[in-house]
Amino acid sequence: MQLQVSFIREPLNGQEAILPVNPDVRHWHATPRAAAGFLVHAAEIDTSKLNDRITLNMPGLSVTVQEQIDALERVAGSDVVKLIKHQPDPTIQKIVSGWARNFDTKRSIELGFKAERNFDEIIKTYIEDDLKK
Repeated sequence: MQLQVSFIREPLNGQEAILPVNPDVRHWHATPRAAAGFLVHAAEIDTSKLNDRITLNMPGLSVTVQEQIDALERVAGSDVVKLIKHQPDPTIQKIVSGWARNFDTKRSIELGFKAERNFDEIIKTYIEDDLKK
């Protein structure tokens, strides 16, 4: 998922980022922190609650590229967003168009799995956990 993350990560690090897809592209997101939490929670869960159905879709967010950029501006400001350069790439757009956009996560949420509630939180988590200072 490098392409979808880099246009957020690089500007936060003061670097220009190329956005090869359209702003209306929608995808599913959760942070590495949330993913680690999924593993910890899965290790501790009462497996009898699974009713022999062990496959779960983990919680996350379905947001468009534009919604991600809007969150970046709210969290980090317009100067950071100005580092994003939209340069459409048909090959990348074709690859990305096949990625999952949404999942039904009702069951995993009922079982206590948690992820970020909005993309602002995802950006703030990246800043806290990974931004080079």
